Amino acid sequence: MMSDTPPEVQRVHYELCRRLSDSRRLELAFDMCDTGRLLAIAGLRMRNPDASEDQLHGLWSREYLGSELFEHVYKPK
Repeated sequence: MMSDTPPEVQRVHYELCRRLSDSRRLELAFDMCDTGRLLAIAGLRMRNPDASEDQLHGLWSREYLGSELFEHVYKPK
């Protein structure tokens, strides 16, 4: 994988990450997941400007889970 980050900067970054506690690393991982979800929903909102929040959640869920699992989880009862 190509990187625009100089090797020394990457080395320092990895070293700082290694020094983090397990709980802090987990917290950062959850924060990254939340940020990814928010970015995905922002993209869906741009492509579907008239969609409600519930509709955006449904679009995101279908994209995240895939159609088959989405239909299984959200099928009408």
